[in-house]
Amino acid sequence: MKINKLYLCTKFMQMLKKGNKLYSILTGSCPKCHQESMYLDQNPYHLGNLLKMNERCSHCSTKYKIEPSFFYGAMYVSYGVGIAFAVAAFVISFLIVGTTLVNTFIAIVATLIAFMPIIMRLSRNIWINLFMKYDPHAVKN
Repeated sequence: MKINKLYLCTKFMQMLKKGNKLYSILTGSCPKCHQESMYLDQNPYHLGNLLKMNERCSHCSTKYKIEPSFFYGAMYVSYGVGIAFAVAAFVISFLIVGTTLVNTFIAIVATLIAFMPIIMRLSRNIWINLFMKYDPHAVKN
């Protein structure tokens, strides 16, 4: 059975449209209206601003920090996302490229260090999207 690449690309792009949780998770946009970024600085590699977030969405007034210490739960998600990145680094370095185990270990550590800001933001995005869902009528007039 042949898989049509154009079909797969189209399906993936449909998943990235507003109204889908995956869109909010990957872009870091408001989980309720998908109109703006939750973060003050969109670049996760500006480490001083890595976790600085807007208090509320300016479009739908959604409060991002639902309760004090809300994002502590994102640490659990971060563990899973980190494991996924580590497994991907292992598969690429050891199984595909064919490096030694020592070099594979170095590749895993380097991957986790290099992608740490992205992992932290992804875990926050996943965590908040577990508790909020998209509402197309959420934008205040």
